[in-house]
Amino acid sequence: MPLGDSPPLILTESHTTTRPGPNVVTWDSPEDPQNPLNWPPLTRWTLIILVSAAAFTSGLASSIFAPAVPTLMEEFNTTNQALGTFVVTIFVLGMATGPILFGPLSELYGRMIVQHIGNIGLLIMTIACAVSSSFEMMIGFRLVQGIFGAVPLTNGGALIADMVRQERRGRAMGFYTVGVLLAPVVGPVAGGFLSQAKGWRWTFWLLAILQGALTLVSLLVWRESYMPLLLSRKTRRLRKETGNQALYTTFDKGLSPRAHFMNGILRAGKMLVFSAIVPSISIYIGVAFSYFYLLLATLTPIFERIYGFGPGVVGLVYLGLGVGFFTGLTLFSLFSDRILRGLAARNGGVMKPEFRLPPAFLGAISTPIALFWYGWTAQAKTHWILPIAGTGFIGLANSLLFMSLTTYLIDAFTVYAASAVAACVIVRSIMAAVLPLAAPKMYDSLGIGWGNSLLAFLALAMVPVPWVLFIYGERIRNWDAARVKRL
Repeated sequence: MPLGDSPPLILTESHTTTRPGPNVVTWDSPEDPQNPLNWPPLTRWTLIILVSAAAFTSGLASSIFAPAVPTLMEEFNTTNQALGTFVVTIFVLGMATGPILFGPLSELYGRMIVQHIGNIGLLIMTIACAVSSSFEMMIGFRLVQGIFGAVPLTNGGALIADMVRQERRGRAMGFYTVGVLLAPVVGPVAGGFLSQAKGWRWTFWLLAILQGALTLVSLLVWRESYMPLLLSRKTRRLRKETGNQALYTTFDKGLSPRAHFMNGILRAGKMLVFSAIVPSISIYIGVAFSYFYLLLATLTPIFERIYGFGPGVVGLVYLGLGVGFFTGLTLFSLFSDRILRGLAARNGGVMKPEFRLPPAFLGAISTPIALFWYGWTAQAKTHWILPIAGTGFIGLANSLLFMSLTTYLIDAFTVYAASAVAACVIVRSIMAAVLPLAAPKMYDSLGIGWGNSLLAFLALAMVPVPWVLFIYGERIRNWDAARVKRL
């Protein structure tokens, strides 16, 4: 399955330079095998599989013990339902904190060391959760677990930008997103049966086993892919070999590591303030993820109360989301690159990041329809398959929105993709951690039907966003290009 074996249809700063001077260090040729874009497909797919697996274990960590929360609350003698929801969603709050640190670190020290830190940190915190002896301890460990769990979400899209040419990123993003989106659905299914058979602690022990194996494999085979770092290493080597201390790369801003790190920390925040595209996409994805984590936190009590599902069987209701996610992943992987190339052909062979947005049109329309469907079929106590089918369409919409809008960010910001994705992860994680906390009281006050209708009306208000970006996105990018370049 080739990745990026054909020449790029559009030139971006991530893999080209224009007539470098005699002291500028760049790749030896467009086919330089040291350039990550020219690595063998096996090398690139190995890294994509590893980062997808890391995203999968991170997603499992966010949700695998959600069905076991009642057992956890019983063991630690608490009846506060808000705390029960919080111990699930605080992981996502940690994900909002992690990118502030790990995004700039990956643009200073590279993707590899940051991924190793994330893998090891998640492993340690997962074991800590398994041996927690109080509810407060569990909440603290879950927060730090989420911080380390953010690494593959920040690194994944940036890694793909490093290695895969624009016209082939759709397939790579589809594969990577399998881990991001399916794990939070698989987690509750496995966690429901495992916690019933072995107790809630074994949900974390299983996760620790999987994360330990992944960490070991990553330590053995991971390879650095960040182009500015690779060229910086090449520059240092050539300075030593030639004695020419005037050699430099086009990515070298003359900053100290400390100044570079501080600049990187501020970059994601500046993107949210000065780039109109980043906050609009971040808020939209944040709304979609909020709905997803609201479902993760509420499906178990709703189906136990309305349909009388037991602790093990109730985990199966998350399969509706899983089917929807998988359908969206398949559609995006099959058609995104084709749509991009088709629109590029009509545009004189020039690709634009906006050509990634058409799949988001379907996701935007599907979201409110699915919320109305799920809410009112559950409210009417129809057969259980109908509300589960509604959650399936929520999963379909979420996956199309996430992949389309995230790939758009990667194509638009290339070398700073990690910061752009980090800004998005921060916003969506905060929203996904906070909104579900209001779900129990919202459903108690409005009922499931009107509660989900309220969410659907908000989704309806967001429907125009992909169309606005598709029509005016290039103009907006050109408008704020100078400011983003200075970040």
